[in-house]
Amino acid sequence: MRDPKRVVIIGAGPGGLASAMLLAAAGCDVTVIERQDRIGGRTTTIGGDGFRFDLGPTFFLYPRVLESIFEAVGRDLHAEVPMVRLDPQYRLVFGAGGQLDATPDLPRMEREVAALCPSDATRLGRFLDDNRVKMAGLKPILESPFVRWRDVLSPHLMKALPHVRPWLSLDGELRRYFRDPRVRLAMTFQSKYLGMSPFNCPSLFSILSFLEYEYGVFHPIGGCGRVSEVMASVAEDLGVRISLRDEVDEILFRGRKAVGVRSRSGLHEADALVINADFARAMTRLVPDRLRRRWTDRKLARKRFSCSTFMLYLGLEGRCEDLPHHTIYLAQNYLENLADIESRHVLSRDPSFYVQNACVTDPSMAPSGCSTLYVLVPVTHQSSTVDWSREAPAFRDLALSQLARIGLGDVRSRIRHERMVTPADWESQHQIHLGATFNLAHCLTQMLHLRPRNRFEDLESVYLVGGGTHPGSGLPVIYESARITSRLIGEDLGLRVAVEAPRAGRQAGPVVATTGRF
Repeated sequence: MRDPKRVVIIGAGPGGLASAMLLAAAGCDVTVIERQDRIGGRTTTIGGDGFRFDLGPTFFLYPRVLESIFEAVGRDLHAEVPMVRLDPQYRLVFGAGGQLDATPDLPRMEREVAALCPSDATRLGRFLDDNRVKMAGLKPILESPFVRWRDVLSPHLMKALPHVRPWLSLDGELRRYFRDPRVRLAMTFQSKYLGMSPFNCPSLFSILSFLEYEYGVFHPIGGCGRVSEVMASVAEDLGVRISLRDEVDEILFRGRKAVGVRSRSGLHEADALVINADFARAMTRLVPDRLRRRWTDRKLARKRFSCSTFMLYLGLEGRCEDLPHHTIYLAQNYLENLADIESRHVLSRDPSFYVQNACVTDPSMAPSGCSTLYVLVPVTHQSSTVDWSREAPAFRDLALSQLARIGLGDVRSRIRHERMVTPADWESQHQIHLGATFNLAHCLTQMLHLRPRNRFEDLESVYLVGGGTHPGSGLPVIYESARITSRLIGEDLGLRVAVEAPRAGRQAGPVVATTGRF
């Protein structure tokens, strides 16, 4: 009997954990090496004093991809992680006036839109219907590897082109449906999941808002970090070894072929190496520049990277019962705010922000009678124009003041636990290039075959998963990258990696409850 193929995965983020599950189920000998003292990467849980927060992602969208991965290894995602489907999905508060409580209930949503612009309400159904067709056309593309330029000539891509309209921005696409700029923002702010402006983001990403209304916005009980914990447990049940506090010092090469890694725990030989670390940081730290052709240091320096985020994790005394689970404030001058982030690289005086009030749905996230508030402010990635060692205290004060815009004017006196993370912290503590929390920007020149490929083109036996490769950023897309990469590894190692779609007729997953509380 042949020895199993050895796979080493650098990073225990969601993509690395999903790959570990699939490859172990296919019979590989899998080792996951993680620099930090916990699994999940940014999809992990932090906190203290009885307060729990997701460090990074808080929206759990389109569970079908992860359902498929669990099914492929003989497990049931929803039996392992109960989830709540949110209704309302989130509240949008417009600095220009008005608010909207987004709901997947179409008649109610039409009434919400009509309160802002009656004529736009009549077009909502057409927008969703058109994007249902667009999603069906794009789905095979998002599930397929682009490992050579000829892959862009695939029949799937040719068939989808009429629905993509690459000459339009996301906002330009939404102008085909909605007149009121606030309604357009309600259907395009999701581009921030990619760290991009709707005025620069390609029009194909109108499917993001469609996915929310079609398949739901979920909260996993215990937070998104709980999903990572369960994935790690399943992987270990399948025989995966997860080594924490174990930083990789170097990748070992024979010519251009990776044959293993050297980490704090020793030497780990590999038939295939999967990199789940931040792409640009991993390349510049672990791979000699001479071994890279398309992705040299000089070429990486010319690439476009996403914005960053300024974070406050606040444990509050008392509950915030009048605040929904998710609330987004969109600055009065949204265009100026975006320009500050993307081109001027300065801090705004009236920044947009997002708040998660998880305890309105999941009281387990805080001590009895208390609340956790997760506050995210999109800001420029690391730039010489902003010195966070000087700016952080004043910006924290501004962020707390901004909360009054959503009815939280008394936050300061209620804080019992606090943690702050700046772009400088994302870069230094979490090893994210430029602190760009959404990785390489999702512009047309950095997508499909023009993005770092799942079977990494510059090296042999090296594969990528995560937001820095195809299909891109966001949890469901990162899980999809793991499915694509695992299939490629299976092909190259002569293994069958089972990646099954959800069973016909299955819904997006059982829901333990819905919440209509405000």
